[in-house]
Amino acid sequence: MVKKIFVKFVSDPAHDRMKSIVGLACAAQAVNDGHDVSVFFAAGGVRLLDGNFLNELESEMGADSTIVHGFMDTLLEGADLHCSFASVKATLGHSEGDGALHVPDDNITWSGPPGVVALSTASDVQLIY
Repeated sequence: MVKKIFVKFVSDPAHDRMKSIVGLACAAQAVNDGHDVSVFFAAGGVRLLDGNFLNELESEMGADSTIVHGFMDTLLEGADLHCSFASVKATLGHSEGDGALHVPDDNITWSGPPGVVALSTASDVQLIY
């Protein structure tokens, strides 16, 4: 049975890298299992949208690891992605439309609290990292 799964990344992965990797793994698994997955990156969790930070996370898994990028590729291909425009600006210094995120601008919805509330109330399951 397909479920609507809402995954929210709000914790700063710089402080708990493994928690963030586990969250990406769970979100990617939900996509692979055929669920309807929406992912929202907010607060410190927007670091997961920074390509350089993803490379740092990758190094946590080993010198030749590609697993973190694999998780992100799965999300890019099969999940509905959202981010907080204010968090991206405050944390990463980027603005909507400047093409600075790992996720192309046309593959992510820029939103804020209304988006979080809408996605969470429409979901069957919520996972928060």
